[in-house]
Amino acid sequence: MVTVEGLVKRYGDLIAVNGIDLEVRAGETFGLLGPNGAGKTTTIQMLVGALRPDGGRVRLNGVGDPMLPKVRRQLGVAPQSLSLYLELTAEENLRFFARMYGMAGRQLTERVNWALEFAGLTDRRRDRVSTYSGGMQRRLNLACALVHDPRLLLLDEPTVGVDPQSRNHLFERVEQLKAEGRTILYTTHYMEEAARLCDRVAIMDRGKLLALDSVERLIAQHGGRAVITAALERLPADAGSLPGTLEGLSLRFESTKPFEEVARLSSVGVAFARLRVDRPDLESVFLTLTGRSLRD
Repeated sequence: MVTVEGLVKRYGDLIAVNGIDLEVRAGETFGLLGPNGAGKTTTIQMLVGALRPDGGRVRLNGVGDPMLPKVRRQLGVAPQSLSLYLELTAEENLRFFARMYGMAGRQLTERVNWALEFAGLTDRRRDRVSTYSGGMQRRLNLACALVHDPRLLLLDEPTVGVDPQSRNHLFERVEQLKAEGRTILYTTHYMEEAARLCDRVAIMDRGKLLALDSVERLIAQHGGRAVITAALERLPADAGSLPGTLEGLSLRFESTKPFEEVARLSSVGVAFARLRVDRPDLESVFLTLTGRSLRD
């Protein structure tokens, strides 16, 4: 559905995107993650045809250059910066964007009604967008990207700055789109979103692709070991053989197979009063690959 080959973008001496290759398969939700300055935004702008690459190419549906208007019509984009007219109503916004894609008559009316229902805004359809909460505006932003019924969607930070209820609504709607077989390119800074929604995830930094795989495989390859923190009921006779560090009755150790290790310790008489297992997750992978230093 989306093919990126050797993608390069330069700004003077700065190489913002440096030879990226990736493929988004039809019907999958693909996450693109990266810290500030990773080149993610520049990549997105080339994917939607807003920037021309200095090297490599982007193809939508295998053949189309997104710089061409007829190709861009196949794509629905919900940008991080809200693309809404605040002094228009929700219905007026949706009608405007639908007309931009050549819709008219009964088809336009049906799609606008569908989009309002999708966003949960039917009862506020005639209110100005300036009166909406941040969450309502985010939901309308997504609806505007869908009003022309595209099969390929680019959702750039679609839940940033929203309340928990709107965030959950957006999650459910993205899952609905997944179930319908739409292809979704999803960018976010929230690791739990990517883990919940994405079939595969690419992590990039300093213009390069660092890793690309399913969330489970990325965690297995780059997440590191689980951390086990326990309070013991009493000191065992052979306390010196315990793994990790022991301070009083507090034991801490790391393991690639935490539950098997806990079971082994229990079988030789180690009694646990409390036990906590912190397993690696996508955030662990992200920090391992991109580092822990601040990005401003």
